[in-house]
Amino acid sequence: MAGALMRLDWTNRFPSLLAAALITACAAGILALGLLASAQNGAKEREKESTQAKKDDSAYAEIAKAPEKERARRNPFENDVDAIAAGGKLFAQHCAECHGNTAEGGKKAPSLREQEVQDAPPGALFWVLTNGVVRRGMPVWSKLPEAQRWQIVAFLKSRRDD
Repeated sequence: MAGALMRLDWTNRFPSLLAAALITACAAGILALGLLASAQNGAKEREKESTQAKKDDSAYAEIAKAPEKERARRNPFENDVDAIAAGGKLFAQHCAECHGNTAEGGKKAPSLREQEVQDAPPGALFWVLTNGVVRRGMPVWSKLPEAQRWQIVAFLKSRRDD
């Protein structure tokens, strides 16, 4: 009789054990599919971020990051010959070490004669000059008086024709 009871117990438990095993297997499969999809999405996101990072890694990418309000600012010294000359002296003192004597670029910093700089709004250049690009080694120049920063921008814009 004890053997019959055990057999009866096993028979009663088998459907619930089978159901539990199937549920566990399905859950594991769903989890594995979710992890696989997540890994694929992660790889796509990393690739997307890498592509964006390459675009953002351009030496000139900071210009595009200038807020619209700053981009719209006008240079009060635009086309002022004396301001351009003063900007040239300031450039020689503060910028030439990295960007070259005539803004042609060097080992430490890019050319400022490139199209990206020459076509940039003066306000965007002023913003980059003011805030620097610390992760690329360009210091913050907000300590220079505003007029001097604008003079440097006027000088840079005058490099278009050289």
